[in-house]
Amino acid sequence: MRFSKYQALGNAYVVVPPDPGIDGQLSQIAVHLSDYRVGIGSDGVLFGPLASQAADFRLRIFNPDGSEAEKSGNGLRIFCQFLYDEKLVTTFPFTIETKGGIVSARVLPESCEVKVSMGKASFNSKKIPVTGPERDVLGEKIEVDNQVITVSCATIGNPHCVIFSESPTESLARNLGPLLENHESFPNRCNVQFIKVINRTHIQMEIWERGAGYTHASGTSSCAAAAVAYKHGLVDSSLIVNMRGGEIKISISEAYEVTMTGPVEKICEGSAVAKNV
Repeated sequence: MRFSKYQALGNAYVVVPPDPGIDGQLSQIAVHLSDYRVGIGSDGVLFGPLASQAADFRLRIFNPDGSEAEKSGNGLRIFCQFLYDEKLVTTFPFTIETKGGIVSARVLPESCEVKVSMGKASFNSKKIPVTGPERDVLGEKIEVDNQVITVSCATIGNPHCVIFSESPTESLARNLGPLLENHESFPNRCNVQFIKVINRTHIQMEIWERGAGYTHASGTSSCAAAAVAYKHGLVDSSLIVNMRGGEIKISISEAYEVTMTGPVEKICEGSAVAKNV
């Protein structure tokens, strides 16, 4: 298999172009390639570009545990840069179909960034999904590890659970993240963000990512966390999300359409052999 490896704020993805010979093994291949001991090492695998009747390109995204993700912000920016590097896109914007919806993207070569219109954030329990009656999930109580935690939830094409914290730390994310990810309230599991509002234009965040674990950066987590903070009236519509890996610029419209802008860097390319798949 040919592959290209990119990183976005320390979040690394392997891009694998279409190959009919591996279509039925994408989950197993993602697990193999993501393992740094026997594969290339990554936070996920991007299979594409694939044909789409609804957009210019289609993308399938797999986590290191083999589960398929609806959407990935860093993964999408990486995929956009890959398309640009391979000269598969020459006009902007262009569209990409994901399992979590269609996004519109623009590569910004002068700043080594990619800008992606990620779609509309929703706090509706049926769309996220969250169990119980239909409502906006904002400031609700959940019991985890013998403590009661206040959560707000959102979807930007994939599920997120946001917790406001005065001191978001890696240990907090590692301890509570997996418990919240697999909580019975979230039938499709969820990504978890612990955030601190620094001021009206900056938030700080630690992340536990569904199917990947503790993560230094996440695009969809940045979008969801920013949307939740904006919904609560704590930040402005344009803000910066600071993470361990760096920062992402987020803008939110009155209709909660979220746009994300952040850097991408190519690491390497080559061929890989998945011997045990």
